[in-house]
Amino acid sequence: MAVKARIYVAKDSAAVAVGADRVALALAAAAARRGIDLDVVRTGSRGLYWAEPMVEVETAAGRVAYGPVGGDDADGLFDAGFLDGGDHASRLGPTDEIPWLKRQTRLTFVRCGVIDPLVLDDYQAHGGYRGLARALSLGAEATIAEVEASGLRGRGGAGFPTGRKWRTVADAPAVRKYVVCNADEGDSGTFADRMIMEGDPFVLIEGMTIAGFAAGASKGFVYVRSEYPDAIATFEAALGSARRAGFLGGNVAGSGFAFDIEIRVGAGSYVCGEETSLLESLEGKRGVVRARPPLPAHKGAFGMPTIVNNVLSLAAVPFILQEGAKAYADFGAGRSRGTMPIQLAGMAKHGGLFETGFGLTLGELVDDIGGGTWNDRPVRAVQVGGPLGAYFPRALFDTPFDYEAFTARDGLIGHGGIVVFDDSVDMARQARFAMEFCALESCGKCTPCRIGSTRGVETIDRIRAGTARGEDITLLEDLCHTMKYGSLCALGGFTPYPVMSALRHFPEDFGLEIEPVNAE
Repeated sequence: MAVKARIYVAKDSAAVAVGADRVALALAAAAARRGIDLDVVRTGSRGLYWAEPMVEVETAAGRVAYGPVGGDDADGLFDAGFLDGGDHASRLGPTDEIPWLKRQTRLTFVRCGVIDPLVLDDYQAHGGYRGLARALSLGAEATIAEVEASGLRGRGGAGFPTGRKWRTVADAPAVRKYVVCNADEGDSGTFADRMIMEGDPFVLIEGMTIAGFAAGASKGFVYVRSEYPDAIATFEAALGSARRAGFLGGNVAGSGFAFDIEIRVGAGSYVCGEETSLLESLEGKRGVVRARPPLPAHKGAFGMPTIVNNVLSLAAVPFILQEGAKAYADFGAGRSRGTMPIQLAGMAKHGGLFETGFGLTLGELVDDIGGGTWNDRPVRAVQVGGPLGAYFPRALFDTPFDYEAFTARDGLIGHGGIVVFDDSVDMARQARFAMEFCALESCGKCTPCRIGSTRGVETIDRIRAGTARGEDITLLEDLCHTMKYGSLCALGGFTPYPVMSALRHFPEDFGLEIEPVNAE
């Protein structure tokens, strides 16, 4: 009896955008013409977006990867004996030995691209739900202590300790509590949340369930942006599978603990990535920032104590509970423990998701792992942390990728996105974009953000036109100071980061004399 051949092709949105569906159909058709019984498994992406569409073949020696593969390559691959790992122009070699993958430390994304994201048995066969089982055996208090000991911090912005947030909600008296997952991934150059929801949705479901158990919450919400239709569909299907298997509902895993999850879809507002605006929108209101206090941990969704974590924070939890806090905390540097899924984008030659422990330098990430620029022009600047992140020049590429190191140099890690710019970039124009972006996306509640951003655009326009007087630079700096310290939320508060970093590190683009960068 002939052995059925098996190949893996990503159905991740980014892979599909460059032709993965066509490749899968072409390979299936070529196999049929040859009388080959071929099983085409659609997975998430491994994150090597520079090699997508990537095809993996299951061989006796393990998986072998080919990419990027086009639909027209199907017959050539079969003729080259790719089902046995044969040589071909697109052959990348054994998947686990690809240097870009081998150098990573995959804890959160260990299953992405490996399993069928909608087959619960696949998830469990690769360690899924062992974290929840251990949490249920430890109890709520010990589960929180484990997360605290791991050093896990919020992977979305300020890096607030996750365990401390859980403990605050657990200790708050209330008739009902919630877990809210912020999947409103709107930062430029970021795609890790989408990759998890499309490639390993059960890990997010498990992480939310553990959070609910630890804090005493009975309901979870995933707030996801409407621009992610594939992620929404995949996650909805995974929720159904988890309910049918007893991992959600009135008696989770036979423990007597009740917890369920519902998806809420946003309407494309960037400010709803801020947790209080998100909660307003989740409740069916206009997405406007809430004044704090009270914090969401005390009075969040529907006025009840609420854990608000983003996708990457919650998806890290199952590993922590499964392997123990120390296994997670052993990775990283200083107070930045564990791993960070770093997303390389923009002009990066090797764009994609690279999960590693904190501590690699920015230069290593951009030049070595990212490969510089795809057009081989010099890298002039990188922006880390989304459209409100600081611009770092090459003089700061020795900065370790961790929270404290970036803070010390007036930067922020945010969601882990790195956007690479070559030497053709106009940094004064980029500074203007930051102010314009803030003006367009502001919820309008506070004056520094609403008015300051508009005045900022006008001021930068005068500077770029060459009609600015010396005081316009001072005015721009004053506007940034007012926005940073006077805005109600991070939208207005973080907009000064790209503006001031562009002004400081690239003064020539503003018509100013160049001064040496002080890396200290």
